[in-house]
Amino acid sequence: MDKILKTMQKRLLSKPQEITAFSDLKPDLYPKTPNNKPPIPAAVLIALVRYNEEFKILYTKRSSQLRSHSGQIAFPGGKIDKSDKDAAFAAMREANEEVAMRPSEINILGYLPSMFTGTNYIITPVVAVVKPSSPFIANPDEVDEVFEVPLSFLLRDDIYQSITVWHGNKHQPTYKIDYKGRVIWGITANLTRALKEIALVGISQTGLLHE
Repeated sequence: MDKILKTMQKRLLSKPQEITAFSDLKPDLYPKTPNNKPPIPAAVLIALVRYNEEFKILYTKRSSQLRSHSGQIAFPGGKIDKSDKDAAFAAMREANEEVAMRPSEINILGYLPSMFTGTNYIITPVVAVVKPSSPFIANPDEVDEVFEVPLSFLLRDDIYQSITVWHGNKHQPTYKIDYKGRVIWGITANLTRALKEIALVGISQTGLLHE
């Protein structure tokens, strides 16, 4: 198991990707109207929750009462505040606020390349291992549900379905993952797929991950 983590750590970025030319960024889905303002820095925590010899990745279903992206499945995360010392701190703070994840139980492995969203956020994906000492609890003001997906399931090639969605005034391609009646799509599916393709290549051959 430690060999898997060391392999992942070598493949991930050791620090957040630096973005110097915002004009070169291509969003996951193009907005209905072009954004004229600089992207808003944000961070998400891709948490590999460890249970003995098994990993699961934690997702949330955003509250249906939120003004933006209500009811969508996402990783814990949000805007990087001025008081946050870095992206990792912001991601851990948001995970604590949203699902009561304790920062002391989070071990940062590294970072995936940043992703730009059609809603004008530049997201730093923070990848970490979490060994929880208590259950995660959804904050009802922000999260309707917290759930975990076995990493062994997410390693399968056949679960990543290429789809086309109507966004703005045109159809645009993205991905979705179906898991037990839940649909993970858009930026969250893209981030999950990036984790698989960048950090997890070949790891399914070790036989250490279970359904």
